[in-house]
Amino acid sequence: MADSTEPDLYEILGITHDATKTEIKKAYHKAALASHPDKVSTDERHTAEIRFKSVSQAYEILYDDETRHLYDTHGMSAFDPSSGANGPGAGMDMDDLLAQMFGMHMGEDGFPGMGGPFGGAGGGSRRPAKGSNEEQHYEVTLEELYKGKTTRFASTKNVVCGTCSGSGGRAGAKPKQCEACKGRGVTTGLKQVGPGLVTQSTSECNTCKGTGEIYKDKEKCKKCKGQRVVETKKVLELYIPRGSREGERIVLQGEADQRPGQEPGDIIFELTEIPHEKFTRAGPDLCADLNVSLSEALTGFNRVVLTHLDGRGLQMSVPQGQLLRPDQVLKIAGEGMPLKRSDQKGDLYLSVKIKFPEDGWLTNDASMQELRHLLPKPSPPKLAETVDEVEFDPDASLDDFGAGSDDPRAGAEWEDEEGENEGGAQCAQQ
Repeated sequence: MADSTEPDLYEILGITHDATKTEIKKAYHKAALASHPDKVSTDERHTAEIRFKSVSQAYEILYDDETRHLYDTHGMSAFDPSSGANGPGAGMDMDDLLAQMFGMHMGEDGFPGMGGPFGGAGGGSRRPAKGSNEEQHYEVTLEELYKGKTTRFASTKNVVCGTCSGSGGRAGAKPKQCEACKGRGVTTGLKQVGPGLVTQSTSECNTCKGTGEIYKDKEKCKKCKGQRVVETKKVLELYIPRGSREGERIVLQGEADQRPGQEPGDIIFELTEIPHEKFTRAGPDLCADLNVSLSEALTGFNRVVLTHLDGRGLQMSVPQGQLLRPDQVLKIAGEGMPLKRSDQKGDLYLSVKIKFPEDGWLTNDASMQELRHLLPKPSPPKLAETVDEVEFDPDASLDDFGAGSDDPRAGAEWEDEEGENEGGAQCAQQ
């Protein structure tokens, strides 16, 4: 940025230069409440007003992607029309600024309809400003992320009118200055940014669509009706590589709406993973429950234990004598998610869930004695001088442990706090 003495908008909001929009908005609300003039005494109100205006200005500039890019590139001089070529905004004239913000280009005659140059000729050829990107979420299944996916879809978008080459008028027609914006192409108004909070904002003129000029109805292009663009349909292809993750962005360059004098923006899809009924993913690894019977846990088995995301059955052999225990974790190397641009895969973790028989499944006394004989002998009984015989509730839950108390060791609070700190995903049920 140009001037180290000018205020740092990131410092004003107390955020880093790579802060997300969510972080910017959160920081703004916190700073706005702290510096609001109504929250301080009368003698401090003037200072609070200055601070509050700075906070609002920082939010207005940094929350919008286009103005944030201008600020990161040119500093506050990008928003100071009085800074000429030799001022703090050297190298950034108003033509560049409005072209980046609204797709306007004034050329040698300066502002449309104003008469006279403003940042006029002599600047050389400039790269056209890039239009706004179109961002949307795209839901994908875990199977699609595992195998990869290519899909085609019809997109309706605006393209520059070929009849009038984007001017909006008939051949030979001359436009007049837009009265709504006085030929500036932009209008200024108040925008609400929070409860009871408003800030001044500049936006593209809705009447002239940022050109500063309009045509009479009879002089408008017959095809685009003076809109400079027409709708068209195009079939686009979206390719999701195998191993892609939630939150990744797939960019279709230049496929957003076109506007005259602008480079088209991009269509950006952000992947959203649909929760799976069997598997849970963390990075390149997968996790699932392994449901086995009590007999299998004690005596072993050799069978297909689950169907993978690509339809393969995974067969596992647990030899006799090797016991499986509740919540024991087994790792199968190389059976997790594929790594992008690689033949390698993550690992599959199986959490053992043992299904015990229902109450009363064994009623024969002889069979019960035989089972006791086969199973390991219990530990010696505990001895005590005084013994009370007690009853128990077989359907209790640790959620009730300490419930209603303010003790942080209570059962439900334990689990919630631990879950928040660890952030680990539990394996999905089969």
